[in-house]
Amino acid sequence: MSAIRLQSNLLATYPEPRVAFVEGCGVELTDDEGRTYLDFAAGIAVVGLGHRHPAPLIAAHLQLDKLWHASNLFATDPARVLATMLSERYRGAQAFFCNSGAEANEAALKYARKATGKTGVIALEQGFHGRTAGALAVTGQPSKRAPFEPLRPGARFVAPNDVAALRDAMSDDVGLVLLEPVLGEGGVIPLEPEFVAAARELDALLAFDEVQTGVGRTGTFFAFEQLGVTPDLVTLAKGLANGLPIGCLLVADAVTGAFEPGDHGSTFGGNPVACAAAVAVCETIDDDLLAAVVSSGERLRNGLVGLPHVVDVRGRGLLVGAELDVPAGPVVDAALDAGLVCLTSGANVLRLAPPLVVDHTHVDHALAILREVLSA
Repeated sequence: MSAIRLQSNLLATYPEPRVAFVEGCGVELTDDEGRTYLDFAAGIAVVGLGHRHPAPLIAAHLQLDKLWHASNLFATDPARVLATMLSERYRGAQAFFCNSGAEANEAALKYARKATGKTGVIALEQGFHGRTAGALAVTGQPSKRAPFEPLRPGARFVAPNDVAALRDAMSDDVGLVLLEPVLGEGGVIPLEPEFVAAARELDALLAFDEVQTGVGRTGTFFAFEQLGVTPDLVTLAKGLANGLPIGCLLVADAVTGAFEPGDHGSTFGGNPVACAAAVAVCETIDDDLLAAVVSSGERLRNGLVGLPHVVDVRGRGLLVGAELDVPAGPVVDAALDAGLVCLTSGANVLRLAPPLVVDHTHVDHALAILREVLSA
């Protein structure tokens, strides 16, 4: 059955697929015709440990044999253990579990509103926080917002790394500054420490959207660890359960207490199977793996420099962007035809976000494919 046929009864919220994948193992995917591909997209930075990694796979299977769902009216061990592990990584936080990055960001917006009583939010031009109504309202991409306006009022947008604009945007009604440490959907733009420090100085809660950068993607468990600033709120999703749906809002101990029972919730949030997989992911992301992420990321960025049509290379760890002097979409299509799965980030940026377990051989193979495609 073709990839097109597989989509025939799905609402047309995505482009028609060119390939249908049926199996994954490690850093490879297999399509419905038996062809294998090197995966440098990882399900949009989701399958951090690679496809069918034994740690979350075994944990999820064991939990499936015990308990699938109990609701948040009752305690479960996987959610409790995961919250404790994330708090330890954060050095003191409370967790709210949901099912996606957009939901986690919605929770952050509500938390900041309740905690501060203020409606204003400073976010970034080109930033992306999700497609639900609240998250979309603070997404700094007008083309995504325009079809659904008017949206939640109060958002104002500043250019990434523009300290003067950030300070100018601050006013008495601003209760939240919402930043991605690396703008994943907006061009793979890393924030500079000086800009983040200026955001920390503002009289507002500081939230880091680490949906794409968190859980080891940039070479530390949280990307904020590289910036010298600890935020009040952090959102996670994507790589947290290696492909099972989960999202998380972390609230630093210093600012807890705003939410009360009934203020927020999620029927499937804290699902025992997803949380069990996430516990295994957190246990697997150790110092050796993080060091390998840094090493592989450096090799990938260095290899991209000098490739045809590449005018800039940026990113942190294994979230890498190559800015091209040609549109990125056709390059992604050609790479797929050549056996490499990768992504775009805006009109002319090639985004590479492979599983964190890639080795130098995988990196060199991906670079060889890109060299061939970009030279054509």
